Amino acid sequence: MNPFRFAAPQTFYPLAGRMLPWFATAAVLLCAAGLYVGFAIAPTDFQQGEVYRIIFVHVPAAWMAMFIYLVMAGYAVLTLVWRSRLSAMMSRALAPTGAIMAAIALFTGAIWGKPTWGTWWVWDARLTSTLILLFLYLGYMALVSAIEDTQRADRAGALLLLVGVVNVPIIYFSVRWWNTLHQGASVSLTTSPKMARTMLTGMLLMSLAAWMYTITAALHRVRTIILDRERHTRWVQQLSGSRT
Repeated sequence: MNPFRFAAPQTFYPLAGRMLPWFATAAVLLCAAGLYVGFAIAPTDFQQGEVYRIIFVHVPAAWMAMFIYLVMAGYAVLTLVWRSRLSAMMSRALAPTGAIMAAIALFTGAIWGKPTWGTWWVWDARLTSTLILLFLYLGYMALVSAIEDTQRADRAGALLLLVGVVNVPIIYFSVRWWNTLHQGASVSLTTSPKMARTMLTGMLLMSLAAWMYTITAALHRVRTIILDRERHTRWVQQLSGSRT
């Protein structure tokens, strides 16, 4: 089987439809399990008390905001180098979810920061770079929507994504490079976790839920984009005719 055949919108459209219910179900189940573990089972933190539980939403949202942008940057390369139509569509489909995740990360960070730092916002390196990430998402969506020629819009959006990708490592390493108020990473690939196993389990479950939700939203959104872009092709017209 040639995996590249799914790069064609006509082939990917039905595949996305078949995958949608599976990822949606996984997102609901993982979110329910993660919230239960994080808010009902995980113990109270001895330093921060109950307010620490915001991490079960804040951390997965922050991770996904960065990861989605990296995926979009990868699609941008495919768009510019191989002129892949589906890659540009996937970037557009992922952008709103990335913006939502960045906004959730900033909002929940403010809720956590008020009792912890005594203020809703500080111009901390990580907070500021995350705010820039939100602006990059919004700027990308505004740019591709403002240009009527879809091919020009896709190329311009891809260039913006590649320019802005330098902000992602800045977000990740900001607590190491600068003296910031933001606490360091509690979970790392190179060191053992700095939190209780129950807390870690809840956070990982919520992270997987955010991942499944992102895939679900992107698949649903890209199907709509495909139908709009390919509306003049025979297969879309046949599909529309079969529904009437």
